[in-house]
Amino acid sequence: MAIQKHTFDASGNAIYGETANINYFLNTPLTPDTAAGAQTKQANVSAFTRRRYPGDPAPSNVAASTREYLFDPGRRNGAATPGAPFRLEDDVENRSFTFTGPFVALHAFLVGDAKMALTCYSPSAAYEIAAVNGDGG
Repeated sequence: MAIQKHTFDASGNAIYGETANINYFLNTPLTPDTAAGAQTKQANVSAFTRRRYPGDPAPSNVAASTREYLFDPGRRNGAATPGAPFRLEDDVENRSFTFTGPFVALHAFLVGDAKMALTCYSPSAAYEIAAVNGDGG
């Protein structure tokens, strides 16, 4: 298993961790962003002038064009996971993740989708979150 990006809302906020570890705590399983796979996208490049050397008295004009590039939604640069750390703990499991975006959005997501009663440890505090189905576990 590998740490992957899991976007959990329309704003693009994400949790980084192993899929099985995240889904252990949720009613609705998250799928990794890489499930969609890499795709080719296009971007517009504006027209600009190019100088052959500093002080070139006659720069050339380059026309506007489009370029293609490869986009991979789950790509990470290096071994570090982006974002701030947080931990989820119930009476059985204790697992660590990182998240990007505001903590308020992460907390709201967990309050709306927690499978069991759990504690969420943010970088600055601990929050008790009740199970969504109301049975406590």
